[in-house]
Amino acid sequence: MRIIPAIDIIDGKCVRLSKGDYDTKVIYNENPLEVAKQFEAHGIEYLHLVDLDGAKSKHIVNYKILDGIASKTNLKIDFGGGLKSNEDLHIAFESGAHQITGGSIAVKDSQVFLGWLETYGADKIILGADANNEKIAVSGWQEESNLSLIPFIQDYLKKGIAYVICTDISKDGMLEGPSFDLYHKILDKTKKTTTRITGSGVEDKEVLGVNLIASGGISAFKELYHLQELGCEGTIIGKAIYENKISLKQLENYILDNGST
Repeated sequence: MRIIPAIDIIDGKCVRLSKGDYDTKVIYNENPLEVAKQFEAHGIEYLHLVDLDGAKSKHIVNYKILDGIASKTNLKIDFGGGLKSNEDLHIAFESGAHQITGGSIAVKDSQVFLGWLETYGADKIILGADANNEKIAVSGWQEESNLSLIPFIQDYLKKGIAYVICTDISKDGMLEGPSFDLYHKILDKTKKTTTRITGSGVEDKEVLGVNLIASGGISAFKELYHLQELGCEGTIIGKAIYENKISLKQLENYILDNGST
């Protein structure tokens, strides 16, 4: 399971929110590049970078932060927040994003989002499926839609999406543990069965239909093993790192022990 620390940006600073509420902002570091370099120094290869100013403004804002981290580290950056147009996407990739996450755009303008998927491919475009009470939330989590989470994911899987980041907003930033039951449900509902014919007859083999990246609520190191056992492809960790609930040394050892980043 990939370990993906998060850096959320407001006014060029590394911050964290609780349940997506901008009024709960806590500044942890005024230099996001410094934080990213600390992650890299502990063997981490991936970064989830969120432009919270962009999410609020509905267009990319902090692309210079993205460019600074991408040009001065080797981290593979998944960038999201405020990506609403082809121009936003172009700026994100030109600024060094390895992948982008589209959440609100996948709800409000699916044709544009599917165009991105067709142009850049499923390895570059991640579906952001963030929810409250299993209802998709959009616009920096300021709005709740009428779309149910699992059918939303299932529909996009049929259209070619391979990676999904799912945050249970009620858990995000609360340090109360992730939504294990929800992730189990998603993974169970997105499995597909393929039929393989062998020399001795027909054998059914069940395979996973989505690369699920868990996000929100991680509070203790042991929870990573539970998410791994569930079948999550990756997990995003934010406040637990900044509040010293999980140390970078623990994450470094996890990566070494599991032979994966």
